[in-house]
Amino acid sequence: MKLDELIEYLDYKDLINFKNIDITGISYNSNTTKKGDIFICLVGEHTDGHEFAQKAIDAGASALLVERKVEGVKVPQVVVSSTRHKIADIADRFYSSPSKGINLIGITGTNGKTTVTHLIQKIFEENEQKCALIGTLGYKLSSNGEYRDAKHTTPQAPELQATLRMIKDVEKIDNVVMEVSSHALDQNRVGGCCFNGAVLTNLTQDHLDYHITMDNYFEAKALLFKGLKEGNFAVINADDKYAERFLNVVPDGVRKYTYGVKNSADIMAKDIKFSLNGAEFTLIITVESGNLNNFQLSTFNFQPDKVLSPNSPIILSPLEYKVNLHMNGMFSVYNVLAAVTTALATGIDIQTALKALENVHGVAGRFEVVVKKPLVIVDYAHTPDGLENVLKSAREITPSDGNLICLFGCGGDRDATKRPKMGAIAEKLADKIIITSDNPRSEDPQIIITDIIAGLKSVNTENVIVEPDRGAAIALLKKVTNNNDVVVIAGKGHEDYQILKDKTIHFDDREEAKKIFVGSVI
Repeated sequence: MKLDELIEYLDYKDLINFKNIDITGISYNSNTTKKGDIFICLVGEHTDGHEFAQKAIDAGASALLVERKVEGVKVPQVVVSSTRHKIADIADRFYSSPSKGINLIGITGTNGKTTVTHLIQKIFEENEQKCALIGTLGYKLSSNGEYRDAKHTTPQAPELQATLRMIKDVEKIDNVVMEVSSHALDQNRVGGCCFNGAVLTNLTQDHLDYHITMDNYFEAKALLFKGLKEGNFAVINADDKYAERFLNVVPDGVRKYTYGVKNSADIMAKDIKFSLNGAEFTLIITVESGNLNNFQLSTFNFQPDKVLSPNSPIILSPLEYKVNLHMNGMFSVYNVLAAVTTALATGIDIQTALKALENVHGVAGRFEVVVKKPLVIVDYAHTPDGLENVLKSAREITPSDGNLICLFGCGGDRDATKRPKMGAIAEKLADKIIITSDNPRSEDPQIIITDIIAGLKSVNTENVIVEPDRGAAIALLKKVTNNNDVVVIAGKGHEDYQILKDKTIHFDDREEAKKIFVGSVI
């Protein structure tokens, strides 16, 4: 692609040394820059890409996208106000806007994004439609396929657009469900993406080291919904305290659907019960005819209650379905409701959606049972709300003669205000807690643990154990558990590494738990 074509619609401030050269790629890391690339000089918290411009040119970069002129170089420089935001426009243009030819659905929220994307992928496949997934665990082209690595929940714009183009042209897949993080929205990593639908799981405290306030966090998440166009759809958790705020930012002409358990919603779960086998509940669908659109008409094969007036929506009688899941916990019920509502909004029949969901046995690292006796559950919960949800769910299946034990830590170089909150939640909901490390990064693990302990009402050595070494902490479980106990190892879930001050080591909670409880591994 010629440089003038690449920047044709870019709102640039200046052109320096302009030559209409060929651009054959996009890079923002001088170590991986190739001949013919346009090098994007990203400005981050700790590094400034302008300082690596010459290195990129030496590696073959043919042009630069900059925020200020780089002295002493002869290649063309395109000056913009923010390279971090314009990289998405460049990537979308270079890959010819692949999302315009894809049914792209974005899932955002503090917790549940990964599970919901997997559930929606399963539903599409049950409906005999291919669906790719992009998210925390990487990306994969089918539910039975292998994950391909991803560095972020939502990849940087060039990788994302390249992946979408590959999915569309090479794999011939027309549906993509994608986790969309608040960082990706705030940094415009998904700029240029045309979403057909957006789904909110919830909004609770997380990433305040980056967003500073919950209002800023909300505004970042809200960008996904504000960008929807007429005819698109928005799916909102009606039980979330930010539900009304999200509904209010959805543009006119966008179809709105809600789901919930406590508050009135289009799709609801009632009579919820939990057991070791999973969750069961009654699914209730109540939708106004004016908001049907893509909903399968076969779902509503009955007469409406009444017609208020020729121009009024018809209030349809509620439909009820019995649902039996292999997944457990209230958070699983919410995730299923989000997936069901999304399926109905895209025109997939309810029976097809429920068949797919009832066959799902869980997602790696999400309430994953790794040992049977004692029952050991590994979960990704790393926020106050996430920890509370998983512990409440674990309590539901803890025998009356058993204890609920929680092993957890908090990440270093991240929001420190959630540490005492998580300590208080663990103390309140679990019978015993083991406080340990969870990716301490550059921080002293003992300082992180001290922050957690600050949230406890008492430090009873029988019920509270501190062991900074996560491997040693998991080993302690063998001494403090009985066969009827339920253990929750929270924080890392699917992650198979531990980030220390000077290195990253292999570490997998699931592997460690299985080592300790030899002979009772599933």
